[in-house]
Order: sequence, then structure tokens, then C-alpha cells
Amino acid sequence: MSEELLRTPFYEMHLRNGAKMVPFAGYDMPVQYDLGVMKEHLHTRQKAGLFDVSHMGQVVLRGKSYEHTALALERIIPVDVMSLKQGRQRYGFFTNDTGGILDDLMFANRGDHIFMVVNAGCKTQDIAHMRATLEPDVRVKVIENRALLALQGPAAQAVLAEHYPPAADMKFMDVDTIPIAGAECWVSRSGYTGEDGYEISIPMAAAESVAKALVDHDDVEWIGLGARDSLRLEAGLCLYGHDIDPQTSPAQAALTWAIQKSRRSDGARQGGFPGASVILDELKNGTDRTRVGLLPEGRAPMREGVALFANETDTTPIGAITSGGFGPTVNRPVAMGYVPATLAAPDTVLFGEVRKKRLPVRVVSLPFVPSNFKR
Repeated sequence: MSEELLRTPFYEMHLRNGAKMVPFAGYDMPVQYDLGVMKEHLHTRQKAGLFDVSHMGQVVLRGKSYEHTALALERIIPVDVMSLKQGRQRYGFFTNDTGGILDDLMFANRGDHIFMVVNAGCKTQDIAHMRATLEPDVRVKVIENRALLALQGPAAQAVLAEHYPPAADMKFMDVDTIPIAGAECWVSRSGYTGEDGYEISIPMAAAESVAKALVDHDDVEWIGLGARDSLRLEAGLCLYGHDIDPQTSPAQAALTWAIQKSRRSDGARQGGFPGASVILDELKNGTDRTRVGLLPEGRAPMREGVALFANETDTTPIGAITSGGFGPTVNRPVAMGYVPATLAAPDTVLFGEVRKKRLPVRVVSLPFVPSNFKR
């Protein structure tokens, strides 16, 4: 099976560093290294972890001007692209006609173009969607000659500053072009762990040399998909295809913070995106279900798909867990899932059904671990 899978430019490095490889989004990816998922997770929280995210899609959107490109992109995402300042990045998502989320993404104002990163499992459909809706007014160029790494953790700033001291002055969601080990890298101060850190787009020819320069630091370890998932879960961050999907709206997913005032009702550029009538109504009037944090009692994790019930005897589920596992930082099971809005208040006790047993689980506010972004 692995012969049919795509490989990132770091494949050989992963093997040399003891990675256990697994299929993920069409790629052969490292799920863990010799350190193991638990220690990789804790190392990232305490020092710095290096993640191969080259499987994700890198895209450049270019029109007649930034304003022209931004207004075009606003036709397919409910986010304020126009007011984003040059050298800044923002979170967004594509929506469908029923208000559901087709994918979530990051996009940056790079002056004469928009640089975007989309999820690996959705990149083919995302690119087709953008080409169908934006071209020929805006050119959609897939960047295939660059790798992508994420350096995450409290030591990330010091590590990167050794290569380029001004990197320490970047704030959360700043974007810049900086030299690392002689290569021109596109760097954003962002990530998917809740920790301070950077995402680094690297010319393919320099991929290994840049990775080696970073991981050779005493505070840096390679980190696999296993710890990446537990880190983002503790940070309360959504995983596409699990916590968000085409049947889930931004309001249901508790992502309304990502829709700026200018795109809402009575805003300067209200609506005009797929599903606007549904999304704007839910922003104003609320929704019937919502994503919440969940703390199972005891030491047994409740994983994706576990049905949730209002009490120990009801036969009809009121919701389900969409992400769940053990949180090494908090040293206990953690989960996220969807429940009726009427049962979403913190400290509400529900019951998850695990191996035909009803076990208590308490609704809590997200995230489980406070974020450490450099504001």
C-alpha cells in the first residue's frame, strides 16, 4: 500500500529518525518517532517540536490587485479578506449553499497576491472549487515546489531567532519572507497546537537542509501525527472531516469569531457568500446544536463516534463525540462533540455510551490548555 502513497520531501529523514509511517490523506506520513506519542506531545508543550505538514496544499491567488483578489475570494468565504493588512494572516473557511463548511484554511496578504494553505484531504476539491469560482478573473496557482514545516512550542522563537533574529519580533499571525539556512522561506507565526510557533514554507531543493538546521537544535524533536492530534485537541481546535464538515455550520462549530463584522448583517460587505442566509440567521438567532468541550470521568478516553445521552436511561442520543483521546498535558481524557444548545452550558453532566455502559461526561469551556500565542 505504501508504494501507492505520495511522499513528502522529508520521507527519508523520517525513516532515519525512527518514524513509524502510516497512510494519511494519500501520503505516507510519520505517526510517531522513537520518543513515542506521549513524550512527543509533552516535548512540544515544554520545548519545541518539528512537524512535517508538506502534505497540505499551498496555493497563490493573484488578480489585478490585492483588492480585486480579496473581493473575489470574499465571494466564497464569509471572512473579511479586504481589510487584512499586508504581512498578516487570517483563518477562514469555504462554505456551501446550506451554510456547511467545505474546508477550513489559512490565508495571508502578501501584497500583490494571497497565499493560502488548505487541508491535505480537501486540497484537490478546494483547488477545483477556487478555479471554478475565481478564474479567469483571479489566477489560482498551486505551489508544488515548496515543502511545509511547523515549528511549535515555547522554544520555537529562540530556535528560529538563531537563524534570523527579527523572527522574534513577529506577532501571532504575522507573515514574512525570511532566510533560514540560506533558503528563502515564507514564514507565518501560527500553528495547530495552541503553542507559540511558526509555519515555514521552504523551496523544495532546500527542504532537507532547513529541516536539519532546525532539528539539530537541542530543544527540537521531530513530532508525528499522533501528538499533533492530541495537541490540537487539548487546544480545542477543529479537525476537518471530524469536528467540522459540509453538514456543520460555523455557528454550530463555535467558529463565529472568524466572521468579522463587515461580512455580517448590516456590515459593509454583508453576505454574498454561499449559505449566507443560513449563516447570517444563525449569527443573529443562534443554532440548535453546538460544539463543546467534554471531560469524561475516570481514565478511559471517549473517542470519536461515542453517542451522548441526556441521562443514563434515555434510548435516543442527543449528540456525539467528534474528537476524543487522552490529553497528556492535563493528564486525563478530553473530548469535543456536538450537543443541543439547551445542554451546552458548562458543568452540564451528560452520559457517553462506551461498550454498552453509560459513563458520565461533563461539558466544559474550550480550550483544555490555554493558548500561548504571542499577541
